[in-house]
Amino acid sequence: MKKHFYLFLFLVGLLFSSCSDPGVSFQPEKKNDLRAPAYPLITIDPYTSAWSFSDHLYDDCIRHWTGKKHPLIGAVRVDGKAYRFMGKEDMALKAILPTAAREKWDAAYTEREPASGWLSMDFNDASWTKGKAAFGTSEMPNLSTSWISPDIWIRRTFDLPEDDYNGQTIFLEYSHDDIFELYVNGIEVVNTGNTWKNNVIIELPAEVKAMLKPGKNIITAHCHNTVGGAYVDFGLYRKEDRGSSFDLVARQTSANVLPTQTYYTFECGPVQLDMIFTSPLLLNDLDLMTTPVNYISYQVQSLDGKEHDVQLYVEATPHWAVDNEGQPVSYEREERDGITYLKTGTIEQPVLAKKGDDVRIDWGYFYMAANDAENTSLAIGDYHKMKSDFIKVGELSANTFNPDMAPESENMNVLAFNRNLGHVVSPVGGYIMLGYDDGYAIQYFKDNRMAYWKHDGQVNIYNAFEKAGKDYASVMKRCAGFDTRMMNDAENAGGKKYADLCALAYRQAIAAHKLIQDKEGNLLFFSKENFSNGSIGTVDITYPSAPLFLLYNPELLKGMMNPIFYYSESGKWNKPFAAHDVGTYPLANGQTYGGDMPVEESGNMLILTTAIAVREGNAGYAKKHWDVLTVWANYLMKEGLDPENQLCTDDFAGHFAHNTNLSIKAIIGIAGYGKLAEMLGEKEVADKYTNAAREMAEKWVNMADDGDHYRLTFDQPGTWSQKYNLVWDKLLGLHVFPEEIATEEMAYYLTKQNKYGLPLDIRKTYTKSDWILWTACLTNNMDDFNSLVDPVYKYANETTTRMPLSDWHETTDGNSVGFRARSVVGGYFMKMLEQAMAKDISSM
Repeated sequence: MKKHFYLFLFLVGLLFSSCSDPGVSFQPEKKNDLRAPAYPLITIDPYTSAWSFSDHLYDDCIRHWTGKKHPLIGAVRVDGKAYRFMGKEDMALKAILPTAAREKWDAAYTEREPASGWLSMDFNDASWTKGKAAFGTSEMPNLSTSWISPDIWIRRTFDLPEDDYNGQTIFLEYSHDDIFELYVNGIEVVNTGNTWKNNVIIELPAEVKAMLKPGKNIITAHCHNTVGGAYVDFGLYRKEDRGSSFDLVARQTSANVLPTQTYYTFECGPVQLDMIFTSPLLLNDLDLMTTPVNYISYQVQSLDGKEHDVQLYVEATPHWAVDNEGQPVSYEREERDGITYLKTGTIEQPVLAKKGDDVRIDWGYFYMAANDAENTSLAIGDYHKMKSDFIKVGELSANTFNPDMAPESENMNVLAFNRNLGHVVSPVGGYIMLGYDDGYAIQYFKDNRMAYWKHDGQVNIYNAFEKAGKDYASVMKRCAGFDTRMMNDAENAGGKKYADLCALAYRQAIAAHKLIQDKEGNLLFFSKENFSNGSIGTVDITYPSAPLFLLYNPELLKGMMNPIFYYSESGKWNKPFAAHDVGTYPLANGQTYGGDMPVEESGNMLILTTAIAVREGNAGYAKKHWDVLTVWANYLMKEGLDPENQLCTDDFAGHFAHNTNLSIKAIIGIAGYGKLAEMLGEKEVADKYTNAAREMAEKWVNMADDGDHYRLTFDQPGTWSQKYNLVWDKLLGLHVFPEEIATEEMAYYLTKQNKYGLPLDIRKTYTKSDWILWTACLTNNMDDFNSLVDPVYKYANETTTRMPLSDWHETTDGNSVGFRARSVVGGYFMKMLEQAMAKDISSM
């Protein structure tokens, strides 16, 4: 009997040793029904941020939020057959005409419209300028020739050898910003319209390929830059056969985006594969939130009750550690304290040398890591051979690789993980870790600062990985618990669709920031103005994102505002209103934006300081900065009621004067200052500013009245705009504006909606979804709220512009107008914040 008992214990122990961690659930309690415009996978900060831009995880390459490749490829080998479940392989291409990432090619170009016939090989371009690719503005990759005028025309001639290219598959690769046309031997191949894309690869049509001939050929191109950056690069390639590839794909059966985790389920022949991508961005734990390590968890089980032989493969490429694909990189494999690491980074290591918008990190090191375990291996090797060997035998090649190979190289290396899961019936799984060590993260007024998690160098990346491995089960449990609570809270506040939108916004909003401390230990939580202009610490980015951070950790909102306070209080910024920003990411050395937003930013800082006081129940933070707050409040008293011709946060709409919504912001900022004074026991000051705000609000009503609604500008009858700033009058308990304004405005808005939302104002049909979510909270009527939120949900669910959530979209067709992956979607949490602050006000 005792023998049978010990055998039973042995079998039970064997079963549990091969199963997934019992504390990790691959079937979460909540389900997000939203088809995301892009699915968050690895979200750490503005640089380390990878997404799936497609409905199925295997439909496309995994990408950085900018659209650049950040490849992750995953496959499961079941009974000798490999199924790709993640990412998409690069084709094996041999250069006929390389792009600038491989060679700075020569061309003739002009910035004046050429005579007819310029597409022809025989055209005389002797008067054109000779230059090397790529062509564009200073922030663009692989740049050789500066181009700053609206248009450029380019002629690239080349010789083809006697090879019969008509019998081969030929591809064109091109990058452009913005409107781009390209011709091969005079035949149009590309006509993009107004958009910008990098590294697009298309097969040459048969009729174009037939025109390629031995000897002289020509590619001609024209690009028109509408605004911002400009860029042109192109080349020709032929397809090579490099052996086996992951041609067979799994069948994705579900995708589920929750606040900190994205879940996928696949059928891989006779087995089920479950995946979880976890970013532990828990705002109440700053060490965990900022640790630059994410988890990829996996679990496999039989679908037919039979035993199946299963191996798992996951790879990453050095694209994660470069700004452009031509940068040479180093590779290293390390084993330390029970963890194996694969590491890559640029040879150059230009620490904090670049700033800008469409820029990726090219200093520091990317890591793939896993705990040492039986039947697990990590290796670095050739891009094609690693896959081929896994397909054939389910194992990785020996750890041999070509050193210093750039990602664009035809012999690029990959960082690969492999685990033999053995004979699988019941669930068995594990996890790998991806992380990034940036060394120094931000330059703050010429002082290079490390990320918060490093604690000024006391913690290193290996400590971070070791702790992440040790705490895996508990972190997964905490993330799952938070996801459930947040989804329940959001649904209770605004309904299921609202909760689904908030889930999608959560990681995007947080990962668009970087947290550091200054020398005195003050938190500095820097936003990056993604796909806008790359500004760092922008006040009118802080303002719309604030609801998320006010809700979960006001200290992080203080961290956004601290650099702006310091900028003025140090004397580095001496204007009587708040600055717009403190630099261009990652260099926070002072404002770089070309224009000021005096009323906008001063109002933002006053309103948010008041909101912090209400949330915390005291005005201690305001007291620390009282002198500069007073300067800003006095500026708004003088200039805020009827603002002169200046920008507001919606600066894409241009300068305009007499902005009624901007006036509301000024009035609420003044009233907020009065409330702060009251909380500090300064009754006389409180009365002065509160009464002034009320008088200004009375004037506003008379000046803005347009019958059944209120105007866009005081001087333009027959106009309208969203008065989203008015929401703070209610949240802060100020009540300086009559309540009927919100009711009248809402009734009018409901007559102006389009299929995908309420336009920003009368001038255009585009909108800002963060402002819609604020406008939806103006009344206490849930029907009003749902009427405005439902079209935003529809936009996110149906937009054909696949990218991390764009906050600026067309209400007619749901396409993005601009911006992506910005932190402002933290503003979606306004409805939840409204409920929290109602409790704060009632307890004051």
